[in-house]
Amino acid sequence: AVVSTQSTGGVLSLCLQFESLLQTHQPQLFYHLREMGSHPLKHAFNWIMHAFAGYLETSQLLLLWDRIIGYNTLEILPVVAVAIFAFRRNNLMEVSSPSEAEAVLHDINSLQVIPLLQYCLYARILHPVS
Repeated sequence: AVVSTQSTGGVLSLCLQFESLLQTHQPQLFYHLREMGSHPLKHAFNWIMHAFAGYLETSQLLLLWDRIIGYNTLEILPVVAVAIFAFRRNNLMEVSSPSEAEAVLHDINSLQVIPLLQYCLYARILHPVS
């Protein structure tokens, strides 16, 4: 695994951050998925554990890792995972089974990391609505 459990907080901390962010900022989506038996962390765990290696196109993976190194934090990983859920929110809200949710989240290879982060951080996806 790419993410070390020796790092500050470790994988458990990153997973808790993911669930907290998703539940706080996308509550309808979070509870919709939970109610149908599709736990969001089940989908995001491998992304976080492997720092998206094998899931994103190489150029996008390097852009993400550049941010991780530049900001000296792995906390970007759960933010990107939440951004993916937020970006695919409309499709996910229409699913009625865990397998349908898996299909919506299965292929993230074509996603662009920087626009996703901007969408998440600047479009009020991770900011409370006032």
